[in-house]
Amino acid sequence: MIGGNQRNVRVVVTAWLLTATTIGLLAVTAGTARRPVGELPAYREYVRHWSALHGGYDPSGSPVVRSWLTVAYTGARPLAGWGVRPDVLTAWGLLASAAVVAIAAAGGRWVLLAGGIVVLSGFLDSLDGTVAVLTERVTRFGFVLDSVVDRLSDVAYLLALAVLGATASLCVAAGVALGLLEYTRARAGNAGMGEIGVVTLGERGVRIAVVAGTLVSAGLWVDQADRLAGIGAAAVLVVSGVGWGQLLLVVRRVLR
Repeated sequence: MIGGNQRNVRVVVTAWLLTATTIGLLAVTAGTARRPVGELPAYREYVRHWSALHGGYDPSGSPVVRSWLTVAYTGARPLAGWGVRPDVLTAWGLLASAAVVAIAAAGGRWVLLAGGIVVLSGFLDSLDGTVAVLTERVTRFGFVLDSVVDRLSDVAYLLALAVLGATASLCVAAGVALGLLEYTRARAGNAGMGEIGVVTLGERGVRIAVVAGTLVSAGLWVDQADRLAGIGAAAVLVVSGVGWGQLLLVVRRVLR
């Protein structure tokens, strides 16, 4: 009974903290919004700008990237019209990722909600960069901030699997694999690889889908939550490892 009461107290305190943070971030969002002066770019213009920022990569050759750009543009255009700042959207993504851990820790059917918020946080990650392009607010600091928040979100997703029962060693291994993938891509860019190179199996969108699916499954089959969390962490490890191998092959060919 005491343990159950302590858990209930933690859930209530966490809920209040998340609510207070959400209210504060809403105030910041409204207080810093500035409507753009001119017209927002049309979709084709946005794609051209996005391509220029990604080393001339042509998204028309990848249905996955093309679909992602379309969804991101559709969701970001109203926000850009309202004047929402890109860095504020980045902060929303970080808050959503932190909420995933807190809600997953509540256990039971709450884990279903955690799975939905993983999808939301991934969508927010797409919106901040798109709004930056549409409102001509692309900055080098914003690029760094977005990358840092992405890695913090990756850690949060693995922590959510850990609190559900995935072993620490498996979660750490998955974190190392996805970290190597992202680090290799970043170092390749510093070495002169001015293009995306390849859409690998371990892209962040795939990892988000794996974690979200795992959490939804754990929320549906509560008695199997720990086992499902382990399978999810193992899946993140596999797709990240395969993606790293794919990327290394392309980097070797391009930078030789």
